[in-house]
Amino acid sequence: QVQLVESGGGLVQAGGSLRLSCAASGSIFSINAMGWYRQAPGKQRELVADITSGGSTNYADSVKGRFTISRDNAKNTVYLQMNSLKPEDTAVYYCYANLGTLMYYWGKGTLVTVSS
Repeated sequence: QVQLVESGGGLVQAGGSLRLSCAASGSIFSINAMGWYRQAPGKQRELVADITSGGSTNYADSVKGRFTISRDNAKNTVYLQMNSLKPEDTAVYYCYANLGTLMYYWGKGTLVTVSS
């Protein structure tokens, strides 16, 4: 069994910053990609950013230049540094970990609210 626990969400004013963390624990041999999705009210879940075990990153166009994803492989933890936050970044942010073919695990989500 694998568990992912997110932390770091909260309320911030537009232009502010937050750092999300997601730690994976349990029966883990190795983790391939890790990343973050988000889901705003009334919208579909969308990819925010992901990172491979080798450090290659991928970002949604809407967050490029503002968000930075990183990971600590020794701690099985992925981070999302979010700067210059906008009200449209308001969403529940979910982390995921890919441990192999069709082996995806998800956290329960953390709410990020950006006030204007």
